Amino acid sequence: MQLTVAPGGRTGGLQSRLFARLDDRLTVDDDRPVALALSGGGDSIALMRMTAAWAQKRGRPVLALTVDHGLNPDSPAWTRFAGEAAQAAGCAWRGLVWTGDKPVAGLTAAARGARHRLIAEAARAAGARVVLMAHTADDAAEADLMRAEGSTLGRVREWAPSPAWPEGRGLMLLRPLLGERRETLRAWLRDQGADWIEDPANADPRFGRSRARQALADRAAADLPAEAPPATAPRKSGAVQPVRFSSEGLIQTSRDIEPRVLATALVCIGGGSTPPRGERLARLIRRLRAGEDFAVVLCGARIEAEGQAVLMMREAGELARAARPDLDLIPGVETVWDGRFVFEADEAGWRVGAARGRLAQLAPSDRAALGRLPSAARGAEPVLIRDDEGAPVLASPAVRWRDLAPERLRLALGETTHEDDLIAPPWRNAAEAPIFRD
Repeated sequence: MQLTVAPGGRTGGLQSRLFARLDDRLTVDDDRPVALALSGGGDSIALMRMTAAWAQKRGRPVLALTVDHGLNPDSPAWTRFAGEAAQAAGCAWRGLVWTGDKPVAGLTAAARGARHRLIAEAARAAGARVVLMAHTADDAAEADLMRAEGSTLGRVREWAPSPAWPEGRGLMLLRPLLGERRETLRAWLRDQGADWIEDPANADPRFGRSRARQALADRAAADLPAEAPPATAPRKSGAVQPVRFSSEGLIQTSRDIEPRVLATALVCIGGGSTPPRGERLARLIRRLRAGEDFAVVLCGARIEAEGQAVLMMREAGELARAARPDLDLIPGVETVWDGRFVFEADEAGWRVGAARGRLAQLAPSDRAALGRLPSAARGAEPVLIRDDEGAPVLASPAVRWRDLAPERLRLALGETTHEDDLIAPPWRNAAEAPIFRD
């Protein structure tokens, strides 16, 4: 482990700029903690120390979360260092460990996914709605370069939903340092006499991020400055997207839907975590624009276009091919089914599963409710089953549920700008007719 301590440096209002960005997004005087991803590196240590100062002034607790990936023999020492630094700054802290087998191929992506899942689970368990992450202008420029060279990394945005699904449901990531340079943060730390960790992997050319970092450093040395992203992400344009949800999880839209909105809607309807990209998405857009009538499946979602009407729904056949078992509902514990619905039971003895193969067992009133849906959508609806093997039902007073897709789409499309907007929709415990709502 290499620790860096050095004096000197000028940082000109860095902390004031951070305070302004946090004030722009976060609530003050709230008992809910603000979660913070703390690796122990210079960027996250700077963010943690400044956030702790902001929180003391604004009446917010801070929970720092450190993930030990188990990929370096020094990682336990790094985790201890991060914990001690957080506690010294007055933050609560929790260490998290990525356990289990590690893949040989795609290790970096797997580690990134595990980190997001662990942080999301810990943040939600603590009651946090926002996780701070210490990405800088340099990180955004590196990601842009990697994407230009074929990487599937997403764009680094200041305010975006957690990519972990369903662990990160309802949770936003805030990157308040996205307009700052990495060296500015280290100069601020030197002024503070603070320590941080330099991970040797950051200079290892085996990793795409390290190669991008070196390429940008070479460009800077050749007086070819890289463009830095804006200090804050652009806000939504205010245009209303042509997307409406039904109470059963269908989307009604129009043929002129924007590609990004379409991709996001498909992944929300399909309940997965990876939106469609590239030629498959482009081909679907071309067919919609051309006015074709068709039905296709993409990302586990079925798209039916007929005339000017376009419907998107979960593809029931995907549930059968995946052979997903019914899920037991533990009283008082949220259970996410198929990445689309969350259930919570008041009493033991309930399971949730797909309507496919059970439609004939439903009561006439439930069959009538599902009969209002397109035939292809009916088998993908969830039903509740008692352990005593009674007839399945669409709803019960003993079980609450929420459709996750509408809120997920709203957050992904940037229709929230502040922590105060992150209010989960109410629970339901009764079946509803499929009435489209704006």
